[in-house]
Amino acid sequence: MNTLILSCVAGLLAATASGADWPQWRGPFFNGSSDEKDVPAAWSKSENIAWSVELPGPAASTPVVSGDTIFVSSSDVTAQGLVAMAVDRKTGKVLWKHPVAEGLRRDDKSNYASPSPATDGKQAVFFYGNGDLIVFDFKGDKLWSRNIQKDFGEFAFQWTFSTSPVLYDGKLFLQVLQRDVPANGRGRRDGPNESYLLALDPSTGKTLWRVLRPCEAVGESREAFSTPVPFVHGGRKELLITGGDCVSGHDPESGRELWRWGTWNPQKIPHWRLVPSPVAGDGIVLACAPKSDPVYAVKAGGIGVLDDTHIAWKSTPRGAVSSDVPTPAFYRGDFVFLSDVRKTLSRIEPKSGKVKWSLELPGRAKFEASPTVVDGKVFMINFAGDVAVADVETGALLRVIPMGDERDDTIRSVIAVSHSQLFIRTNNRLFCVGR
Repeated sequence: MNTLILSCVAGLLAATASGADWPQWRGPFFNGSSDEKDVPAAWSKSENIAWSVELPGPAASTPVVSGDTIFVSSSDVTAQGLVAMAVDRKTGKVLWKHPVAEGLRRDDKSNYASPSPATDGKQAVFFYGNGDLIVFDFKGDKLWSRNIQKDFGEFAFQWTFSTSPVLYDGKLFLQVLQRDVPANGRGRRDGPNESYLLALDPSTGKTLWRVLRPCEAVGESREAFSTPVPFVHGGRKELLITGGDCVSGHDPESGRELWRWGTWNPQKIPHWRLVPSPVAGDGIVLACAPKSDPVYAVKAGGIGVLDDTHIAWKSTPRGAVSSDVPTPAFYRGDFVFLSDVRKTLSRIEPKSGKVKWSLELPGRAKFEASPTVVDGKVFMINFAGDVAVADVETGALLRVIPMGDERDDTIRSVIAVSHSQLFIRTNNRLFCVGR
């Protein structure tokens, strides 16, 4: 009987982890990879395209896929606002499009539609940099909404805030890692500006808990644009968080901090905002320090405040392994690392940090979107909309496929994969590549 129960549980977990959907920003496994097969590796804007649909404006958010429905968060340039959309995966037909807020941005670096949606197959969660959090069912009916700034205070960020919502273990998670004082007049004036991890009931929007996440960073180095990443090691579930010059693991049930390591900024440089999210695999948690600083590999399973004996390795200064914006992927037992500052793509052994291969990124446009790894290939898109495809085993560059147009710049949307199709978002169009 016990064997039968264990077999059923294993089957259920395997079904849950199926790569058929791309339900969140970093995919079904929260690490930029998928188990999809027969994914196209060659196409053009006119060949092997199932459909394409015009979008109302640019956004750095990634489309997410559940079954035959694609959810897209976007700006609307004409209306000068924000929208939530659903698109039919088979036909490209827009199923519904709802305006959710007025206003596009607060600076010229990005807009409020940078966070990616998330879905659990029953509902779709949309979050925006202005604090609006809206949940729809698949028919497009709004289930509930909140504004995080109105509930917990104005965000204290120099730039437009972004973090993607995460659905995991029956909860909806958001993090806000911000300055402790107002930034350029932005932030609470009626109380402390606190950094926190938030858990909500995804069905009702009710706050389950809100846990403070303190740090010793100063100034802009307190600001993080990263996203919480679920991780299981040794049977222990965690939410991994990077920001404020440190990386920490938290209990998804209560938000309680299980461990932390830091700092990559012992001099307390005040302008080291953090963008990359953590990624974990093979007993290692990677934290990418900002700018051109090293990457730190922290041994998983720690408890409390960890010292440097828990560092398995760190990358060498001026080496290929460094990232200011993209989040690495984990695939077939290794990390796949896109370095925007070194202009390289590398495959890294988790426990040693050994570089198996390194490829110089093609072209002159910058790559900031995180890589997607599936079916033995790495898919990357640069600011101009050129998609580079590389072989994950050899590091060979297979091809570069232009998908942008003359209007496109600063494209940061991660390529999603589902049902053996690729979903590529440029500033003004969503493409479905494949059958």
